[in-house]
Amino acid sequence: MKTPAHTRQILAALETQHPGADTELHYRNAFELLVATILSAQSTDRRVNEVTPSVFARFPDAHALAQATTAELEPLIHSTGFFRAKSQSLIGMAQALVRGHRGHVPSDIGQLTALPGVGRKTANVVLGHALNVPGLPVDRHVLRVSNRLGIADSDDPVVVEDQLCRALPAEQWTRASDTLILHGRRVCRPRPACDQCVVQSECAYYAGGGSDAREEPPRRRRAVRGRQRPRARHPSPAKTGRGAAARRTRAKLGKSRKTRKR
Repeated sequence: MKTPAHTRQILAALETQHPGADTELHYRNAFELLVATILSAQSTDRRVNEVTPSVFARFPDAHALAQATTAELEPLIHSTGFFRAKSQSLIGMAQALVRGHRGHVPSDIGQLTALPGVGRKTANVVLGHALNVPGLPVDRHVLRVSNRLGIADSDDPVVVEDQLCRALPAEQWTRASDTLILHGRRVCRPRPACDQCVVQSECAYYAGGGSDAREEPPRRRRAVRGRQRPRARHPSPAKTGRGAAARRTRAKLGKSRKTRKR
C-alpha cells in the first residue's frame, strides 16, 4: 500500500481530472440529503433527483414524513427500486428523528447510524456535505479505485475508510471521496478506460496488466420480455441406451403377434 504522502499526491492529481467534485444528489438541507442518500441505494443519482422533488413537496420535513404511510410513499419512490424496504426505512428514520432529535438531523455519526436505513456510508455523506463535519463515504467506486491505485488494501469499507482517513487531513476527506467516486464512474469503471486516467503511471492495477483479485462480478442479464427461452435439448434415445432397448421390445412384440396368427 502506498505511503500517506504518495496517497495525497495521487488524490491531488485526480482532483485536476475531476475539479470541483461533489455529490450529484440534489438537496437543500441535511434532511433532504439524508432522504436522497437512502433512496440512492441500488439506484442512480439521476433517478433519485427525478423522484425527490415530488417527495419533498409532499413531505418537506421529518415531522411530515413521520406521519406518512407506506401506501402514500411507495408510489413516489417506486422507480428507485426496493421501494417497499426504502419506504419503511424512510418513515422509520423520520419517526426516530422526531422522537429523539426533535426532527433535526444529528451531527454525530453514532446517532446517525442508529437511525433506520442509515449505514456508515450514508451517515458520512450527510456529515461531510450537509453538516460540515469531516466524513469519508466509502461506496463500491471508492473501494474499487482505491484498491486498484494501491492507496488502500481491503474489501471492507470500514477498513478502507480508516486507511484513507489516516493518509489524508480531515478537511480533505469528503472531497477525496467525491473525487474517487467520480473517477470510478467516469474512468475507473469495472472495465476501466486506463488511457484516460491521469494517474495511470501510479496505478498498481495498470502496472499488473489489468489483473484485479477484487474484480466486480458481471451483472446478470435481464430477460427480454416477449422472447422465449430456448428449449432444453434432451439427449437422443440412442445416446442414452434407451433406443436399443425399445427396438428389442418392439421386435419381441412383433414375433409374438406372428405366432398368434399362426
